[in-house]
Amino acid sequence: MMTVPRGALDSLPLMPGADAQVLRVDDPSAVGEVRRAAMALAAALHFDETVRGRVGIVATELAGNMAKHARDGVVMLLPTGTLDEAGLTLLGVDRGPGIVDVGRALQDGYSTAGTPGTGLGAVGRLADEFDLFSAPDDRTHATAAPAGTVILARLWANPAGAADARARGAAIDVDGVCLPAPGEQVVGDAWCVDDAGDVCRLLVADGLGHGPLAAAAAAQAVRIFRRSPNLGPAEMMRVLHDGLRPTRGAAVAVAELHVGSRTVRYAGVGNIATTIAGPDGTRSLVSHNGTVGHQMRTVQELDYPWPDGSLLIAHSDGLKAHWRLDAYAGLAGHRAAVVAAALWRDQLRGRDDVTVVVVKAAQA
Repeated sequence: MMTVPRGALDSLPLMPGADAQVLRVDDPSAVGEVRRAAMALAAALHFDETVRGRVGIVATELAGNMAKHARDGVVMLLPTGTLDEAGLTLLGVDRGPGIVDVGRALQDGYSTAGTPGTGLGAVGRLADEFDLFSAPDDRTHATAAPAGTVILARLWANPAGAADARARGAAIDVDGVCLPAPGEQVVGDAWCVDDAGDVCRLLVADGLGHGPLAAAAAAQAVRIFRRSPNLGPAEMMRVLHDGLRPTRGAAVAVAELHVGSRTVRYAGVGNIATTIAGPDGTRSLVSHNGTVGHQMRTVQELDYPWPDGSLLIAHSDGLKAHWRLDAYAGLAGHRAAVVAAALWRDQLRGRDDVTVVVVKAAQA
């Protein structure tokens, strides 16, 4: 694993997907591998010894609980934040059987496997940010949510960084997963967010194909976005079109979310699918055919209402198109990372890079 350097770019957000790992937990022997990988990534992010110790315990408990109870479990390790305010996100994702009583499962001393029952409770105490969504296996109801559990545990390199992150997340929560295609070492998708309080600007890019050339195109889109974050979606798309000409090109979506007025201004070209999903149903945002950097005949900037309680979800074509958030009872009330991971688990195509980004605002 490459150690993250210090330097002039310390204040820039870490590239989502960079050094991300997905580790399968299919037997107890995998627990040690998850712990070692998590601690190595924490060291690469310059966590001190105390925080690395917490990371090790959280990783061990997440993977250990999964090895005892779950089916098709994985632990995702995702660098988070910036180089000078680095965090590490651990996502435990499995396909069941789910937790019937989440409250009891988080209490120390509760266990269904004859163990001391301190695993999930310890994760919640040691993590700076914690969330858990679980749907128990209910085969008696055809409309029941897919069985399984998603657990978010995020740790920051320093307490000040954790407090600042929680304060920023009070108004808006933006998070996602961004992972490479099977067999690839780099991810050909990328996403980036510029959160300026009342206005949040989001870019999602899917480099044409996959592998290093796709990754180069997506990374170039992020660099251009970061240089000019105040451009509107249509103008940004035109700047991206010029800047991506030397690359193989990308599908791109740019959204400008206004938290106060609860509106979204959006432009998309290519196969990034973006949806506003809320209590009253879903609405797909318009993207036009083409490849940014090569063939972009139409750029259309449209405004959409973003009703209270709604989530904006953008994803590349590594995710299936026909999912329904209302099939997951209660999921919309959880953290953005948990929503993204649940959709990744159940809707993954498995043939391409995949990015799922979720944006949710605090309810008025």
